[in-house]
Amino acid sequence: MDGPAAVEVRELPEPERKPDEVLVDVRAIGVNFPDVLQSKGLYQNKPELPFTLGSEVAGVVREAPDGSGLHPGHRVAAFTSTGAFAEVVAAPVDVVLPLPDELGFPAAACLPMNYLTAHFALLVRGHLRAGQKVLVQGAAGGVGTAVIQLAAALGARVIAVVSTAEKAEVARAAGAHDTVFADGFKDAVKELTGGAGVDLVVDPVGGDRFTDSLRCLAPEGRLLVVGFTAGEIPTVKVNRLLLNNIDVVGVGWGAFASARPGYLKAQWAELEPHLRSGALDPLISTTLPLDRAAEALALIDERRVTGKVVLQP
Repeated sequence: MDGPAAVEVRELPEPERKPDEVLVDVRAIGVNFPDVLQSKGLYQNKPELPFTLGSEVAGVVREAPDGSGLHPGHRVAAFTSTGAFAEVVAAPVDVVLPLPDELGFPAAACLPMNYLTAHFALLVRGHLRAGQKVLVQGAAGGVGTAVIQLAAALGARVIAVVSTAEKAEVARAAGAHDTVFADGFKDAVKELTGGAGVDLVVDPVGGDRFTDSLRCLAPEGRLLVVGFTAGEIPTVKVNRLLLNNIDVVGVGWGAFASARPGYLKAQWAELEPHLRSGALDPLISTTLPLDRAAEALALIDERRVTGKVVLQP
């Protein structure tokens, strides 16, 4: 598979709704790094070719099963493993989430993957408590800004790691209390915390920052492994974990959620007050029409994005 340049926009028949599915007229689509990996055949989920990319949408219900609580005209977001880059999607009722009135479609399309991942990372895998310190790698990206916003909403002090002054502004706009540059971030974090270190590191980047991220942890701290946008999958010398009483914790939200019917809706209910208050408000850097999907993927692949990219049919 040849990456974003090989993505084509074609006319296909509309999906037919199964009895346990909701048919949604799409108004906005979130674009994610896993979509780029799928276009290259590098993601763990490898559908048979040809297939339609995309995993998160927002739109309006056209049809829904009886008893689902959803009716034609309801505004919703949905998480789909594939098929979101389309004008109409059919999604299992368990992954279709009602939208608060305060949310527009573009923002809603940015929520399912990144914000539910952030919730799972911080609260389930990281056991975050108010007052703790959180270091966020890749802080200006879609996952990074979601983690910043949620951690700040939950009462944490957030330190964002960025590569440029422009990205530092994005991280601060998302709610980071402090920003440090990737070059020399370990020493900067030590200074900011008075040598104490941080309670959590959230790392969607991997690569050569990993060891210094471990060194930023306070005793009993946790490094949350979310992904590897740097490309390189790092390794850890486990004596570091033993000597400092620290943990490296995997964050595999998709597999966890898919095995637990109703889990997404429970997460969504916990996020809803923060969505209504505006504390969680995705930063959208670029909005493109659906027929420019290949360009949207290339922007992410070439690291030219802060926040989120959204497609609109």
